[in-house]
Amino acid sequence: MAEIHELSAVQLRDALRAGELSAREATDHFLARIEARNPHLGAFITVTADQAQKDAAAADHVRALRGRTGEALAPLHGMPVAFKDLTDVAGVATTHGSAALERKPALADGALAAALKAAGVVSLGKTQVPEFGLTAYSENRIAPPSRNPHALSRSSGGSSGGSAAAVAAGLLPFAPGSDGGGSVRIPAAACGLVGLKPGRGLVPAGESSGDPAQLVVAGPLARSAADAALLLDAMVPGAAPVPAPAGPQGASYLDLTAREPRRLRIGISLDSPWQTAFPFTSDPEALNALSDGVARLEAAGHETSEAAIRYDNRYAAAFTTAWTAGIGSARIPPHREALLTPLTRTFRRRAQQRSPAKLNESVGFLRQFQRDTIAQYTQWDLILTPALAQTPRPVGWFTAATHGGDYWPAAEWAGDADGDYRKQCEYAPWSSMVNVCGLPAISIPVHWTGGAPGSGLPMGIQLIGPMGSEGLLVQVAAQLGF
Repeated sequence: MAEIHELSAVQLRDALRAGELSAREATDHFLARIEARNPHLGAFITVTADQAQKDAAAADHVRALRGRTGEALAPLHGMPVAFKDLTDVAGVATTHGSAALERKPALADGALAAALKAAGVVSLGKTQVPEFGLTAYSENRIAPPSRNPHALSRSSGGSSGGSAAAVAAGLLPFAPGSDGGGSVRIPAAACGLVGLKPGRGLVPAGESSGDPAQLVVAGPLARSAADAALLLDAMVPGAAPVPAPAGPQGASYLDLTAREPRRLRIGISLDSPWQTAFPFTSDPEALNALSDGVARLEAAGHETSEAAIRYDNRYAAAFTTAWTAGIGSARIPPHREALLTPLTRTFRRRAQQRSPAKLNESVGFLRQFQRDTIAQYTQWDLILTPALAQTPRPVGWFTAATHGGDYWPAAEWAGDADGDYRKQCEYAPWSSMVNVCGLPAISIPVHWTGGAPGSGLPMGIQLIGPMGSEGLLVQVAAQLGF
């Protein structure tokens, strides 16, 4: 048998269910990899090794009992995972990536952790996030930055950056993330993974500090479409069958990855709702990734054509108002506010100064933006964009900070919050409008800057589908060889 971390998540699931591996063996293997590699990678904030070993032993006991009774095992029996440190896990502190919060153990599991524990997973700990999940990079003041396994000088993206780094480095077989403006798709693209953002309402919402525009949804990060589909099946409440028109009733998302999708009309677009506020130029490698994606899709039999999408230029201000509203109401003791990063502190102050009427106006605009954008997208089955406009950025690039070691001391963070935010919007200009529209989308790692898989840095494409198309998106990703 291959090394445990070299198995796909589907293969590991099968080995655990067949008894070829015990949950304790799998847990100990991944914990050993975390111990060896996390000091250089910064993927984890908290490792809960003792509890994980107890939970794995309990899973093995359950398997022994059910082997005698013939009772079915949970769908993800014994599978190691970790949760982004915005998600409550009972008995473990939820830091939200912030030095301004006291570290108190969560009293109960959040919705996502509860759903996956019920599916049989063993939690190994909490992964690195930016403060309150606000940024497209996973750096904060409480732990070393999350680094890209393909180049440790580069960021793993955000806000699910620790989870993406852990999966890409083989510290986990797959991981759940949450996505409010690209926070699954951005780190997936940076780390060479498949990252799926489901449509609004399909799975329990990813945790955030407030979400008036209903932007945030939980989704899987994985090394393949099949692995992502396996995790998505467990994330959907009640293991619901795939809704029409994604696939035949009763088919799981994993089942669909073994089937060819129908021939699709795919619109190619470089248009972004950020381009008026923050004019940007796509890196050649982003355009190369797009060209590679087009070539793969056409070779698979799909029809592609240019899609000129018109976006309302009021989007940037409205999205920013809605995106940062929650941080204004976060419960932070006044004497600890100085411990916030400059970006968080700046957007918190602005949110607190903003009137409720202004927030309501912005949310209302975003709902109209959703209707207008979806109406344009309906001319095609899927919309294709680059996943990112730039190659994965160096650690510290967004904050323009200097650092004297693994940590980012408070005194060394730059204070240009607006410059930081602008860089993020230019880095990932095709992500957030998908959250506003509530649509599903997937990031697929079709290109490497060195010319071959695993060579250089990964670059991806994004496919955006209509509501209910999660099954179709994982089908297409699998068809393209991922």
